[in-house]
Amino acid sequence: MSEDTKEMIKEINIYEIMKMLPHRYPFLLVDKVVDIVPGQSGTGIKNVTINEPFFQGHFPDNPVMPGVLQVEAMAQTSGIIVLSELPEAERGGKGVLFMTIDNVKFRKPIVPGDRLEFHVKKERALRNVFKFSGEAYVDGTLVSEAVFSAMIMNKE
Repeated sequence: MSEDTKEMIKEINIYEIMKMLPHRYPFLLVDKVVDIVPGQSGTGIKNVTINEPFFQGHFPDNPVMPGVLQVEAMAQTSGIIVLSELPEAERGGKGVLFMTIDNVKFRKPIVPGDRLEFHVKKERALRNVFKFSGEAYVDGTLVSEAVFSAMIMNKE
């Protein structure tokens, strides 16, 4: 199927995400993914609340979401997009692992009450290795960005 003929998926909810990714609380960082072009692009959504466990220590008097978790959430969004292209019966046997992270920029702190949107796009793929670019937005303002690669592999 070419990029032009890929059918868009409107939304993947948290229950479907939990079938695709092995992450669980407190490390599942994507609440849903919208506007998905399977295998190509999509937007992950994270509603940031004061109840996030990382705010207890980062920082108690000035809660800020750690940048590394912003990049992890972009990567989780990318994993969902890659796996969304596979037939549903094959998804459970696959996993996606980070390989590289490049050109990371943090532009604005993420605080409780923010709604993060992770816009990720596949830049290229070679067999089972994918390179993605990602941008995180709050209320239309770019807050962080990164380029990263990951490998899809059998879970065994």
